[in-house]
Amino acid sequence: MGARPVRRPRWGRRIGIALLVLLLLVVGLGVYVDTSLNRVAALPADSTATSKGTNWLIVGSDSRSNLTPEQRAEFATGDPESELTDTIMLMHTGSGPTTLVSIPRDSMVDIPGKGRHKINSAYGRGGGADGGGPELLVRTVEQATGLHIDHYAEIGFLGLVSMVDAVGGVDLCVPEAIKDPKAALDIKAGCQTLDQATALGYVRTRATATSDFGRVERQRAFISALLDKVTSPTTLLNPFRVVPLATGLSSAITVDDGDHVWNLASLGLAMRGLKDGVSTTVPVRDGVVNWDRQRAGALFQAIADDERPPANALGP
Repeated sequence: MGARPVRRPRWGRRIGIALLVLLLLVVGLGVYVDTSLNRVAALPADSTATSKGTNWLIVGSDSRSNLTPEQRAEFATGDPESELTDTIMLMHTGSGPTTLVSIPRDSMVDIPGKGRHKINSAYGRGGGADGGGPELLVRTVEQATGLHIDHYAEIGFLGLVSMVDAVGGVDLCVPEAIKDPKAALDIKAGCQTLDQATALGYVRTRATATSDFGRVERQRAFISALLDKVTSPTTLLNPFRVVPLATGLSSAITVDDGDHVWNLASLGLAMRGLKDGVSTTVPVRDGVVNWDRQRAGALFQAIADDERPPANALGP
């Protein structure tokens, strides 16, 4: 009898099976995240605003309701009663440059049905997350800017902390040292990795010479760095980071009831385009944060037309 032929390992088949299993796991994780996202009716069904490209309203809520007393003490966030929007940013993508615009929280604007107030109070005047707060904020932004809002994303204190933890900290070059006991912050200038408490304090503090205007610059830089880290290969290809990040998104972020996880992925990828895009603040004309109507109008018109805003329309 002849010798039996030696079977060679079918590596192609094994690799194919492994890739199929990996694909199923990724799809399953995506479905889990998408079905467990917090959703709220944020976009007005009767909106008449129109503009080219895609506009996101990105909101940082200062709600402390989900923080334990120990967390409020650790992060120096104060009492849990607040329901204001601590951060308001408009993100535009399209055929023109990616543009990220900070809307100062003390901007005096007309809130539909409520009169003229600071824009960060629109959320609370709408009744909070279960009473139309996000929708009133979106209406206010659309009325003030003339832009149509296509997507909505909201992240609170605890959500920001959990995302920073999931990606192993955020790498950021800090231009100046800041010490602010009210924000539990003591940070030195230079490039460094921000942990949970430092990151939260960095985006909250106003203890600099430029106060709120410096604050919104730090917020834009931090959000850009965070999403850059989230969408980096070192995160996406590391199961010990991507799994807790993906599962944590459901408790970290609230989106409009028409948004999905792939919309959030497109937001993260768009943020990477800011390196060649525009990052600015709404132009203002005085310390009360009344907008410079002419310059602000030019800024929002350029965004509506999907064009690069002129240099003289950039704030503050």
